[in-house]
Amino acid sequence: MIAVLGASGQLGSAFVRTLGSACLPVTRDELDLTDLDAIGPWMQSVKPEAVINCAAYTAVDAAETDVETARAVNALAVGALAESTAHHGAGLVTFSTDYVFDGEKETAYVESDGPHPLNVYGRTKLEGERLALRANPEILVIRTSWLLSGTHPNFASKMLELISKGPVRVVDDQRGCPTLVDDLVVATNSAIKTRTAGVLHLVNNGQTTWFGLAREIAEIAGLDPDAVSPCPSSEYPRPAKRPLNSVLESERLDELMISRLPHYRQSLETAIRQIWEGPHGITSL
Repeated sequence: MIAVLGASGQLGSAFVRTLGSACLPVTRDELDLTDLDAIGPWMQSVKPEAVINCAAYTAVDAAETDVETARAVNALAVGALAESTAHHGAGLVTFSTDYVFDGEKETAYVESDGPHPLNVYGRTKLEGERLALRANPEILVIRTSWLLSGTHPNFASKMLELISKGPVRVVDDQRGCPTLVDDLVVATNSAIKTRTAGVLHLVNNGQTTWFGLAREIAEIAGLDPDAVSPCPSSEYPRPAKRPLNSVLESERLDELMISRLPHYRQSLETAIRQIWEGPHGITSL
């Protein structure tokens, strides 16, 4: 039995759908990761074969002032999970972020590049990576980026809402890899089957800016892409600094014989249809 933490979230729910009866969905009600003392007893009680940790503190700007909570969930709890799964002989997969990098590299970041996060969120995720791998080098840490789906609120659903109402300005100087959670789940399962350990980058093929992505979202939905205009990040100052380049690539996939994720465009089209047609879609706003 595989326990999926953060089971109600965007990524966790995709694992729950894929794993079906082999999965034990775990939400914060069952295991609150801010309570580090609860992790060991939970492992002893549940005894999963493996844990897929999709739970995270992802409010990047809020983390700048809520450092204690962000560190508890993204760092200390991940380290405690690694210790506990190692003690019980269970596997562990946990997810990290492109924000562990500072964005100063001109080309894509690979696993061997040295991290240098610019914000609290990135620092706590990097600390979680290091604590977990120190506790158990056999775990798998997956760095990914710009997660999208047709099932949960995200950049795509927000852009559809805004563009359907009028012109939108979107930053055009931050570049990354949009990644659809269903594709990420497939690739993660392949990595699990090959018993991959250590840090692995998994993102959809293709890169763009937030502005470019917003235009694509408009095009797919049949909205006017010219309603989206570019602007620099300086026009929308945020509490947390973002890397200008957070494009990820993997130097390990060929060696591991893991298939690369497809280009994000095809899966993005599916997600946009789900957003339009879903119970909380634009048509119901």
